[in-house]
Amino acid sequence: MLAAVLYGQEDLRLESVPDPEPAPGEIVIRVNAATTCGTDLKVWRRGGHARMLKPPTLFGHEAAGQIVALGEGVTEWQVGDRVVANNSAPCHQCFFCQRQEYSLCTDLCFNNGTFAEYLKIPAPIVRDNLLPIPADLPDALASLTEPLACVLHGVARSNVRPGDRVAVLGDGAIGLMFVAALSLGYTGKEPFSLSGNQDLQQERPEIYLFGGSDRRLAIGEQFGASCTFNHRQIPDIPTAVKHLTEGWGADVIIEATGSPQVWETAIAAARPGATVNLFGGCPRDTSITVSTEQLHYSELTLKGVFHNTPFFVREALAMLASRALPFELMISDQQPLKNLEQVFCEMRDRKVIKVAIAP
Repeated sequence: MLAAVLYGQEDLRLESVPDPEPAPGEIVIRVNAATTCGTDLKVWRRGGHARMLKPPTLFGHEAAGQIVALGEGVTEWQVGDRVVANNSAPCHQCFFCQRQEYSLCTDLCFNNGTFAEYLKIPAPIVRDNLLPIPADLPDALASLTEPLACVLHGVARSNVRPGDRVAVLGDGAIGLMFVAALSLGYTGKEPFSLSGNQDLQQERPEIYLFGGSDRRLAIGEQFGASCTFNHRQIPDIPTAVKHLTEGWGADVIIEATGSPQVWETAIAAARPGATVNLFGGCPRDTSITVSTEQLHYSELTLKGVFHNTPFFVREALAMLASRALPFELMISDQQPLKNLEQVFCEMRDRKVIKVAIAP
């Protein structure tokens, strides 16, 4: 089959590799749609990832498709089923899994290789994080399950309360998904229910979205942002946030760019008692400076939130299937696999948000 293989920094090659064969407990799917991700872009630009992969390796981690082969012992699925698989599953045995902190699992089973004609799904993921796609949900939208699951995990850890003022820094796919989830009233405290969340309309947070693209900010408004701001026209984001909040700062700040400088901006935009979700993953070996006086006397809560859990994978698919918001607005284009490297160049240049690759 034809597959994308990452060899190093911006070294992505399309190669002919053997078709995958399922071992016991595994399945193989034909990839119908594989969406590009900001994490893929960072990995391509940096040449690797601390936890998910090490080159040379098959590349890509968001996909939806159809089962074409079942390994021995797989009885709950059939050839022909449309499915979406998360890119990981916890071990259920380690220190963190025993405390249900599944995103911190010391033996997370990661799976890469979605930019290919076929994808093998390891047994732990078949067991925990393989889900049927609703009949009326397109494959490209189902493929967004993994990043949205990460966002819902992030929302649940952000201590958002009814009526809070939330500043989201970053208008990439992750920032836009945060806006969408918050505007739907999602908290993670209860399973997602569109009818139930609609009853909380008057209590939903006020969302301020900051980004660098007017086109993306317009999507943020369609997703429910209360106000949007192009940071290129704002000399000082913390001052702008304080202007919106009677001089205090935001109740919750979500950093969704993965830039150490923006991490510091997020902290500076916080009111006393705020929660700052430092969600965007920064380059390895980077650091930030934090005012000990502000952290202590303002009683700030700084959170790093990583990845997702099986609960949020299911919540994400339910939210996508509800069609409550037009998540398809984030899929800027559809391209064949042969154009993958050009797609990453366009993502690097912020010409597209996400692209659905059709192997």
